[in-house]
Amino acid sequence: MSNNQQPNNPKLNLWRDVRFWRFAGQFLAVLIAAIVVAILWGNLNRNLQQLGIQPGFGFLNSQAAFDIGETLISYAPSDTYSRALLVGLVNSLRVMVVGIILTTIVGITAGIARLSDNWLVRKLALVYVEIFRNTPLLLQLLFWYFAVFLTLPKVENPISVLGFIRLSQNGLELPGIQFSPEFSTLLIGITLYTGAFIAEIVRGGIQSVSRGQWEAAASLGLKPGLAMRLVIFPQALRVIIPPLTSQYLNLAKNSSLAVAIGYPDIYLVASTTFNQTGRAVEVMLLIMTIYLTISLIISLVMNLFNKSVQLKER
Repeated sequence: MSNNQQPNNPKLNLWRDVRFWRFAGQFLAVLIAAIVVAILWGNLNRNLQQLGIQPGFGFLNSQAAFDIGETLISYAPSDTYSRALLVGLVNSLRVMVVGIILTTIVGITAGIARLSDNWLVRKLALVYVEIFRNTPLLLQLLFWYFAVFLTLPKVENPISVLGFIRLSQNGLELPGIQFSPEFSTLLIGITLYTGAFIAEIVRGGIQSVSRGQWEAAASLGLKPGLAMRLVIFPQALRVIIPPLTSQYLNLAKNSSLAVAIGYPDIYLVASTTFNQTGRAVEVMLLIMTIYLTISLIISLVMNLFNKSVQLKER
């Protein structure tokens, strides 16, 4: 063996392997996190035992004994806390799903309007974005509730819009559908607030498409509106979807501000449950798990959608 050759030492190679150190770092981080959680959980159990409280979720089978003003599924005060929390969850999902649909429509419309050739449309979209994006959501909700819905005429003399929409202190009424003032306030508030952020995301996504794509669409004889729908916007989606996912997640979490106007979402129902049972830890764990699950579902769906619009390399 020549002097320039080094013996093949597996241990020496292992310590120089970047992959080993990455794995070791991740393992150490997980170990530290597990130790911290174990310490906190142990302290929690000891504190609860000193207070004479046995941790558990058995209270969910007890009678709730409180009313919920707005329900989509059957509920009575004689039902259990688990049923009450389910009612609150359904109410939250109602706001989230409808809100995501409406805020997408508002955001896309305002984002395209921000690039309109019409000066008035462009400036109106700019005013909308700047006002709603730079005002706290809680302040907007309080405005819609106290300054708008509570000042509307009584139900006997409603305001008619477009002949089939009626507005009163009883809320928003459509043929066959009645929305309470609390639900209407929350829906309008989170829709317009989140829509302002989405509008800027859409504007940036459209502007990221090269000018050559517009010229190519025009050379094919496509009108601007058709070019936007068939050529520009599909390409802009690759830039729009990632930040759009964040706004959907923000909307889902911001729906918890319903407590400020009395809409019985999962957070409000859980707060009432905590006040009556004193089970702060268990109730908070339930709320955290519910919001985490909803956020993960939204992220999963949007990631799948994002993959479907990306360029496929051969």
